[in-house]
Amino acid sequence: MTILGTALVVWAVVLTFGLADGLDHTLEVSGEPLDLIVMRKGATSETNSIINESAAREMAALGGIASDAAGNKLCSPELVVVVNTARRGATGSGNMILRGVTPAAQEVRTAFRIVEGRENKPGLREAIASRQMSRRFEGAGLNEELDVFGGKFTIVGLFEAGQSATESEVWTDLEILAQTTKREGVRSSMQIRANSADDAQALIDRIASDEQFGLAALSEPEYFAEQAKSSRAIKAVGIFIAIVLSVGAVFAVANTMYAAVASRAREIGTLRALGFNRRTILVSFMLESLTLCLAGGALGCLAALPLNGLSTGTANWVTFSELAFTFRFGPWVQVLAIVLVAVVGTLGGLFPALRATRMKIVDALREI
Repeated sequence: MTILGTALVVWAVVLTFGLADGLDHTLEVSGEPLDLIVMRKGATSETNSIINESAAREMAALGGIASDAAGNKLCSPELVVVVNTARRGATGSGNMILRGVTPAAQEVRTAFRIVEGRENKPGLREAIASRQMSRRFEGAGLNEELDVFGGKFTIVGLFEAGQSATESEVWTDLEILAQTTKREGVRSSMQIRANSADDAQALIDRIASDEQFGLAALSEPEYFAEQAKSSRAIKAVGIFIAIVLSVGAVFAVANTMYAAVASRAREIGTLRALGFNRRTILVSFMLESLTLCLAGGALGCLAALPLNGLSTGTANWVTFSELAFTFRFGPWVQVLAIVLVAVVGTLGGLFPALRATRMKIVDALREI
């Protein structure tokens, strides 16, 4: 019972922190140091940012922007809208990001690749969805139709993007999305790749200092670090769960060890009579407690292992859309589990072990 109880505690804690670790990982891998996101000053995300088309063209002509092998600048004007769609295989609905892009969008996202179907054709109501979104939302699967403000977009391909935040999106042609949503002449953001770190900082300063633009640029790591704050609530819940369950586990282990001490009183007395000192008795019971808890911890980690890599999602309160990610039981989660079982085993076994060392030899030998 001690092993099973400890295993349940470790399983719940590993699961909760694996959730937070997966969310952090998704946002961490989304940021490229040389990639900049340009938005309207004061905007907290792309969903509440507006850039005039003329300003977008002027920014594309700035110096310091990297080019691809064909000499085209790696500068992608994009339109972002939030679409409410029914969840697949469940009641209710959720918000997902629909991004209008140009061909340059794929160039500034190095991990992007089509894994099934084909790319959408410009000028047509076609779209490509991430594999994760295709599994989570109705209409986002391959060859299905997605309803966008009354217009139907056919999903012609599925993509992956290295487990980044891009995998929480559906992409379509920029101009077609602008026409469908009646947002012609405006963009939500600009994705720019700089030649170097110095050029990136120069672009940030240049855009911020130009009052005509009224825009601000920041690096992708900074942008996604702000969004990562949403994982703090999950971590806080995880810490609370860990504390509550650990307290319960300590009492469970202590109860088991007290019972062990009571049932082995004559054995303890015999050991003392044979010359074993109090420290040896203390160490033996502490080792037994730790062994039970470590066995339970190993069982709990093994039980959680099948969930590693399982896709799930949570609300992103910065963009008011769903952010897809996977459970990730990284090294720090495993270390946390080891520390947890060590603390539970130590505290749960300490007081019963102390009681065993304080038993008088004569009284212990008289126990039945």
